[in-house]
Amino acid sequence: MCGIIGYVGKTPCVEFIFEGLKKLEYRGYDSSGIAVYDSGHLHLIKKPGKIKNLQPYLGSLPSAASSGMGHTRWATHGEPSELNAHPHMEQGISVVHNGILENYKELKIELMREGAVFQSDTDTEVMVHLLARELAYVKDPKKAILNIVPRLEGAFAFGIMFADYPDTVYLVKQASPLVVGLGEGESFFASDALALLGHCKNYVYLEDAQIAELKSSGLQLYNFHGVQAEFEVTQIDEAAFSVDKGGFHHYMRKEISEQSRIIAAAIAKYLGPGSLESWADVLDKLPAKGKIAVHEQTPVYIVGCGTAYYAGMLGKYLIESLTAVQVQVELASEFRYRQPKLRAGAIAIAVTQSGETADTLAAVQYAKRQGATVYSLCNVEHSSIVRESEVFIPLGCGAEIGVASTKAFTAMVFNFYLLSWVVASQFESVAQSPAEELRSLPLLLERIQAMDAQIEQVAKQIVEASSCIYMGRGHHFPLACEGALKLKELSYIHAEGYAGGELKHGPIALIDRSMFVVALVPRCDGYDKMVSNIQEVIAREGRVIAVGAEDDRQLQEMVEYYIPSPQVDDPALQAILTAVVLQLFAYYVAVHRGTDVDQPRNLAKSVTVE
Repeated sequence: MCGIIGYVGKTPCVEFIFEGLKKLEYRGYDSSGIAVYDSGHLHLIKKPGKIKNLQPYLGSLPSAASSGMGHTRWATHGEPSELNAHPHMEQGISVVHNGILENYKELKIELMREGAVFQSDTDTEVMVHLLARELAYVKDPKKAILNIVPRLEGAFAFGIMFADYPDTVYLVKQASPLVVGLGEGESFFASDALALLGHCKNYVYLEDAQIAELKSSGLQLYNFHGVQAEFEVTQIDEAAFSVDKGGFHHYMRKEISEQSRIIAAAIAKYLGPGSLESWADVLDKLPAKGKIAVHEQTPVYIVGCGTAYYAGMLGKYLIESLTAVQVQVELASEFRYRQPKLRAGAIAIAVTQSGETADTLAAVQYAKRQGATVYSLCNVEHSSIVRESEVFIPLGCGAEIGVASTKAFTAMVFNFYLLSWVVASQFESVAQSPAEELRSLPLLLERIQAMDAQIEQVAKQIVEASSCIYMGRGHHFPLACEGALKLKELSYIHAEGYAGGELKHGPIALIDRSMFVVALVPRCDGYDKMVSNIQEVIAREGRVIAVGAEDDRQLQEMVEYYIPSPQVDDPALQAILTAVVLQLFAYYVAVHRGTDVDQPRNLAKSVTVE
């Protein structure tokens, strides 16, 4: 959510910053801007809307400028507008900010009483005026920042430039990600290393409560007390961050197509080519940081938001179906606020694509304060949540650019599948797993890709719909919720997911001839009960779209529209297959409604504010 990119060095940087902003588009934004230093002055352009709106104005920035920073803003305080866009600038100070200053109103009132005049509705502009006031007294930018940060409440990542100190950019990090890239005679910074790939090889991830003094010659880090801090330099495998569309019209469609390859690679890595002798063997191959150790009496909490929450629901089904371990699935945004008392030995499993989701990070920190061991299923190795974790299980699905998660979701479910069998193998006599079905999964996923023309034809039928209900049972109840979420995110059609048995407990009042119902009817998850639920909908003139077996003639004849899907006996593996069908369905509805598939309105890829 929001993006920061910056440079300090000897090379003209305007084009680099502009291109970096384009790499950060996937995070979600509604305005953008660039500030650069040249010849004793800070120069600024900013515009609402897409980054391309900046392009005609790049020429107004000094072409020789060799330090600067850019920002993509996702509105939290004040509407998307030129005044509210970042960077903010006042009295020779320019600031970009990701996050939220929770006490900005009190600070703003204080500053206005002293004569400060505000141009925007943002919380960020408070920081500019605070710095200007403090700098007038202390005459030292680092000291001014150190004096101010104790007064700031909330989450923030700041980039700060001072016209009177042109060779230095200052960074401040608290609960919002920032990474520094170190080159030869030049330095870079960003909210995501993805924006810096190809420009440097060495990276430093800032920790909370740190201030960075960044020059072309390198980096100095300090804590909020002004004490110099050590830092670790990390190198990143750039091959894992491929961000081209691969010939597809949208990143999302490309990422849907990648799922068979990702799961095939994971199967080859963990299970090998031969028969699986023991799930304990998989434990040794999981590239987890830390030792996986779950016992029958271990309280387990899974925390996540949105798609990750629904993956966590499937994780609960998987672990509890194989073991006596009791699992609670929690919305990360609610977890710490209801203040659960975690029992001794508890494990908190954080599920997150970005590893920077503010609500999930806060839940992790709460769990740690309660004495829990934190596991994370995450796609970004050096992210904040991974650094807070004792055990890290990488999703291994590569960069996901489409805001609506696809391959990260199936990777989460697949890793929960592996984790559940590994845990079961540690302390129970486990029945033989469906290894052959597992190995067949990549080919079945490829088969779904070949069916996308059929899926598109059905998707066209609901393009004009205003509302839709998804329903499923067992493992396909979380899938119904996830499928409804995808439709909402991409097409802006209101959709809700329900357990099939819950429809009659209220939502059935919504059923009439205008209501589409997407029914998930695999053979392995409550088939007969789902057929009964479908009949209840049809009796009330609801329009049913069923997703079921390719050879289920009875079901096809019963419903108005039908989407065939390959079938396996294991409900967890079937859930992965069904998920891809629902992703394609939502994708084609959005395409035919003409919405922005990769960057849906109001959404952000990395939600770094609560």
